[in-house]
Amino acid sequence: MQRLTVAGRLLITALILAAIYFGFKYIGGVDLLKKLAPKETAQQTSDSPSMPSASSEATSEESAKPADTEATDEAGSRPTFNYTPPAPQNGKLKGVVELGASGFNSFIITVDAQKAWKLEKSEFGNSLVLENMATDQDVREGLKKYISQMLNYGVAGRDIHFVVSSGAVKADNTQKIIKALKSLNYVVNTVTAEQEGRLALRSVLPKDFESNGFVVDIGSGNTKISWKDGGKTTALEGPGAKYFQNGDDDTKVYNEVKTLSEKIPAANRKTCFIIGGVPFELAKQVRNGKERYTVLNAPSAYTSGEAKTKAGVNIYKAIADGTNCDQFVFDWDANFTIGYLLTL
Repeated sequence: MQRLTVAGRLLITALILAAIYFGFKYIGGVDLLKKLAPKETAQQTSDSPSMPSASSEATSEESAKPADTEATDEAGSRPTFNYTPPAPQNGKLKGVVELGASGFNSFIITVDAQKAWKLEKSEFGNSLVLENMATDQDVREGLKKYISQMLNYGVAGRDIHFVVSSGAVKADNTQKIIKALKSLNYVVNTVTAEQEGRLALRSVLPKDFESNGFVVDIGSGNTKISWKDGGKTTALEGPGAKYFQNGDDDTKVYNEVKTLSEKIPAANRKTCFIIGGVPFELAKQVRNGKERYTVLNAPSAYTSGEAKTKAGVNIYKAIADGTNCDQFVFDWDANFTIGYLLTL
């Protein structure tokens, strides 16, 4: 009996332990799993993006939407100017150096017999001609630098030309530049504001826009406005972006330029092709990649503490107000001196 009693006790103990074990596993384990389940699900959602929950998909879609739809739509719908000029066929390299009121600028183009052209290289520099701060040595060294670069690029010496802008011609020491060039056996071409406007139009205005477009060149010394009407080219001159150096105030210049721009025929006011130093600075702020043409913002969108840029924006605003033009398109490649090359 004692042996049975011991065996019974062991058996009863084993049964009790088994009951406790399986009872805990079934009852307590279920509750424990319930408590752990939300945490495990959340972790799986964050660590397994390939299997997102329905709620996480909705959250992703909402977070992908712009916070400020109006502002994003406005930026996303920024106007572009989709035009590709004809490429030159079997063209020839030609170079020109612009002796401007604020800079010595050089351009190398390939141009063919049909006057289709492509810009190959350009360089811009400061001359301070208008301020009469360019010495003989400055001029000579600057010009030699440009000549050397063009020769090294492959432009023949006889195909390198020099043009003095109408704004630079007004400077007292322009003859210093001409004298320096002549000492290097080069011919210097001077142009009037009207001629410069015509040349700007020739290089900037595509043939497809001759009937509904016009051209503006805002230089330091003057502003040129030109257009074609019935095959005839008209070019007008207004104050340049450094008018403040002459003591002219903003209102006076605004009214003068606005009056000039109102002379543009209504049919030609749809698109303005604009070039010059200040438009270059404005276009830099909104250019998309390496696009050839950049549509400028409205004048009111630009502010600057620099006197020249501020004055240039004042001129831009006068033209915009005087014409109510739909769009102002900056051409990154064109220059009035390229128009000169196209006349040769």
